[in-house]
Amino acid sequence: MSSRTLSLLLSICLAIGCKRAPNESSSGETAAAPSAAAVQPAAAKPPGVDEMKLPTLPELSAPESNPGTPAKVDLGHRLFFDPRLSGDGKLSCYSCHQNEHGNGGGTPLAIGAYGKTLPRHSPVIWNVGYLPKLYWDGRSDSLEAQALAAWIGGNLGVGKENVDKKAKEIAALPEYKARFEAAFPGEAISPDLVTKALAAYERTLICKDTAYDRFAKGDKAALSSEQKAGLGLFMGKGLCTACHAPPHFSTASFGEGAFFNVGVGTKDVAEKDIDVGRMKVTEKEQDFAAFKPPTLRNVSESAPYFHDGSVATLKDAVKFMATGGHDNKNKTPLMRDRGLTDAELDQLVAFLGALKCEGRLTPPAAP
Repeated sequence: MSSRTLSLLLSICLAIGCKRAPNESSSGETAAAPSAAAVQPAAAKPPGVDEMKLPTLPELSAPESNPGTPAKVDLGHRLFFDPRLSGDGKLSCYSCHQNEHGNGGGTPLAIGAYGKTLPRHSPVIWNVGYLPKLYWDGRSDSLEAQALAAWIGGNLGVGKENVDKKAKEIAALPEYKARFEAAFPGEAISPDLVTKALAAYERTLICKDTAYDRFAKGDKAALSSEQKAGLGLFMGKGLCTACHAPPHFSTASFGEGAFFNVGVGTKDVAEKDIDVGRMKVTEKEQDFAAFKPPTLRNVSESAPYFHDGSVATLKDAVKFMATGGHDNKNKTPLMRDRGLTDAELDQLVAFLGALKCEGRLTPPAAP
């Protein structure tokens, strides 16, 4: 079974509850039918959201190849906010992940170094350390690899030919020299040290105390009645968990990640002009225009939406997903009209507000 299929099955189990057939044992053998006295009457109705067993966020561990240390995190924190890391000296990592936009991008398409418009929207990076694949198309296998790609690519625009020189320039600055030595004692300055520090800092960007998280831990007053109704729709009728299963609120965090074609960017676009997404990485037709489902944590604060930033409001984004997206040759069969009323769409939007992350990305103290 593929990891994508396993992730999907897990999501659907979360939404509707997976049970074995009545006469099937855990070993797969047929069990004896229970006696009439042992048969219990069916419950009048399924448990409400207050009784649901909801998943909570697990702890995040750093990889053995780049264990987190206070010195490394401090260095990465400073580098994340430093525009001198970019090719034109004007953009930092934070430029595309600002608090004002839920730590995603404020423009439909990201603007990179030298004012270049990039092909996709900047996503929210809360809990980014949990993801096995980075970028909308999953082309990077680690935060370290993603940091390097963004540094030399259009985001920060340094270029592969200049990245060694840039690393040495940064490390030689008075405010950085001792910090590189503290984070990586005795190691020669290289781009690898910069990307390890950035990744170590980004793994500290954890969002785990939303109203949903408090509710899942037992605080039944953490959600309003409208948010509870929206949670019920999210887990049930809306089948939102097929792509956005809690606690990450994205199946991209399971296994080797997940990618879906929901039709974004395909309507009234010639096939040759469509962003093929995951297919560019795998070269498989089945991945045509498929993209990583973003986390819904902080989604109420992070307009515009989707990989192309094409939808301006959360209500419209929810309606797009709940009514089946745009048809195209590879749209996932999970996408269909769920028959939600306008009031139910409002309840879903209310629930998504319960995923607001209270933290902020704070600039480092002066050197």
